[in-house]
Amino acid sequence: MTQTCYPPVQPDARRHHILHWRHGLALAALAGSLLAGCSVLPKPEPVEVYLLPSTLPPPATPTPGTLLPLPLPASLRVTRPAAGPLLAGQRMIVQPEGDRVSYYKGAQWSESAPQLLRNRLLDALRSDGRIATLSSDDHILQADFELDGDLRAFQSVYRDGQVQILLRLDLRLVRPATQRIVASRRFELTEPASDSNLPAVVRAFGAASDRLALQVVDWTVGQMTNAAR
Repeated sequence: MTQTCYPPVQPDARRHHILHWRHGLALAALAGSLLAGCSVLPKPEPVEVYLLPSTLPPPATPTPGTLLPLPLPASLRVTRPAAGPLLAGQRMIVQPEGDRVSYYKGAQWSESAPQLLRNRLLDALRSDGRIATLSSDDHILQADFELDGDLRAFQSVYRDGQVQILLRLDLRLVRPATQRIVASRRFELTEPASDSNLPAVVRAFGAASDRLALQVVDWTVGQMTNAAR
């Protein structure tokens, strides 16, 4: 058997190997210190997420001996209203003075403002019961009518030192089959908050959304009834 013999490592080569090893250790230590330094960066501020509160009653259910009014023989799809960049997200908007707009620090909605309002309209329509066949734009289903629009305001404003909620919604009732607008209307209302603290402002947002939704329900039912005649 042939045995291969390697020349012994010379002192200079051994010294070069040791220096290379020490250089690697130094680089590793430097990398570790840089990673450790990243841990002292400020942590992101915690964000509190708020649901939009509601006091709408649940859908009515028939009881023995009582009759509920017959629902309209037409279906309705409710879509998320269009909104600009300021209103399209989940940040809670406040208008402290004049035309200056800001956000509540460390707080946001559970969903975007257009989605919150669309869901509130659906809840109010189900609670009302006069339109039994309802759907949303989450599912592409055929419907006789469609309710869509543009969200213009969904914010708190300071007026004479008092916090008020301002909602402004431009709605259109459309026949999807023909893309014809049956009716359109602007809904706008304000709701005072009992206090300037955030929980009170959130409650006022909920109360304003309920009021707006009830107005939309009555208007929509009336317009669909007239269109069906």
